[in-house]
Amino acid sequence: MKELYITTPIYYVNDIPHIGHAYTSIISDTIARFFKLYNYDVKFLTGTDEHGLKVEKAARKNNSNPQEYVDMISKNFLNLSEILNLSNDDFIRTTELRHKESVKFFWEKLVKNNQVYLDKYEGWYSIKDETFYQEKELMKKNGSFETIDGEKVEWVKEESYFFKLSRWQNKLLELYETNENFILPKSRKNEVVSFVKNGLKDLSISRTSFSWGIKVPDTDNHVIYVWIDALANYITSLDYPNINKHGLSMWKNSIHIIGKDILKFHAVYWPALLMGANLDPPKQIFAHGWWTNEGKKISKSLGNTIDPLEIVKKFGLDQIRYFLLREITLGQDGDFSEKALISRINADLSNNLGNLIQRTLKLNDKYFENKFPFDLSDNQKFKVLEYGYKLLDEVESNMRLFQVNKALENIWNFISKLNQYIDKTEPWKLFKENKDETAIVLSEIIESIRLLGIILQPFMPDSSSKILDTLNINKKHRGFDSFNKHNIIKKGTKLKEVKQLFPRYNV
Repeated sequence: MKELYITTPIYYVNDIPHIGHAYTSIISDTIARFFKLYNYDVKFLTGTDEHGLKVEKAARKNNSNPQEYVDMISKNFLNLSEILNLSNDDFIRTTELRHKESVKFFWEKLVKNNQVYLDKYEGWYSIKDETFYQEKELMKKNGSFETIDGEKVEWVKEESYFFKLSRWQNKLLELYETNENFILPKSRKNEVVSFVKNGLKDLSISRTSFSWGIKVPDTDNHVIYVWIDALANYITSLDYPNINKHGLSMWKNSIHIIGKDILKFHAVYWPALLMGANLDPPKQIFAHGWWTNEGKKISKSLGNTIDPLEIVKKFGLDQIRYFLLREITLGQDGDFSEKALISRINADLSNNLGNLIQRTLKLNDKYFENKFPFDLSDNQKFKVLEYGYKLLDEVESNMRLFQVNKALENIWNFISKLNQYIDKTEPWKLFKENKDETAIVLSEIIESIRLLGIILQPFMPDSSSKILDTLNINKKHRGFDSFNKHNIIKKGTKLKEVKQLFPRYNV
């Protein structure tokens, strides 16, 4: 059985969930669901990152102690995973005992391997990103330095433990060269290679300026750098340091889905730290883009943040999933607007898919008492169904390249063919002249709808389940191994009453 380990980044709990969190989670969930339907052994991990100065400050601002604060905020992200109907197998919190023990062991392994030393650090520190920046990475504005996304940095000087990152420069470049798909898309890989070639400095991996975090073993005042704490969650979930054979196999097939803003941590620091602890790097890292809101950067100060819970409540979960997955090429930035969302819902979901199902099944109910009207197993001269049986191969090719929007484009091309076929054959007229031919036409389209119900499951799980329920498809026959002529709907199968899946919205 093939294995796949899909992870989102763990989400930082200094604020409530936003559209970016939902987007990363939906991408990861779609990939996980897709390969589960191929009978892969899939593990899907998400969770919350609960330590660090930002959290400590946010808790203080809310007149709460850090643990009470993260308990409260983490529930918002757990709730998000439930509202989004994610298929995750694990939800990790970095304040859990299992994680603290895993991180401490990881630290001690780095120490044992002579990867850590104590020194003093001076540098520009971003509280928002919980990281130090080199001056060449910053922009000077009005006499002070800022990160590329406009966040202020402050000069910090403190005693710190360091990881010997500079020693791993050549090994990292070798990793990028020998595994050309380690970082995707390729444009992001080029950025990382350029960053590493410019020279790596040893990485400060402890803090003494705050206390909310995992203590460095055998010290009184050092807290383990929040990024080591956060990144180690991926192996904590595999029971590190007691990873069994199955867990190791999962790790060899691990894919981190992340936002482009945290690529450096995942593609530079993380593989170096893993190699420093005698562990293999993950198999692949995919960095997606950011969303703007009607052309403007999303920020609290502008008051244009997008609450994923509110838009799901207003428009429906599958509608939001479809829009986010279809609107942009994964890896590029996208622009969110309700007008564009409504346009997608009305044109693609209501007009194309919904209308196809509605009119086909209503005609079948009218002419053939809502039973599957023809035995297609003996009919080898399909008009459009042949395209349907080839569809999975096209979609799979794009999904393996993370081209999710192209996979959906493949599916909607087939939906268009079906709509063109029903418009051309006009079964409402054909029935008066040739009842048997009408039965063939409707049967081809209904069988095609079965294929659509199966293939849409990773993208729109709720709607696809309703489609397959309407066609009375047994739950055992909903995997991709049933996407073939051998599982064709049998003549006489009673279908259920069709209901509207995608109501139209006014712009």
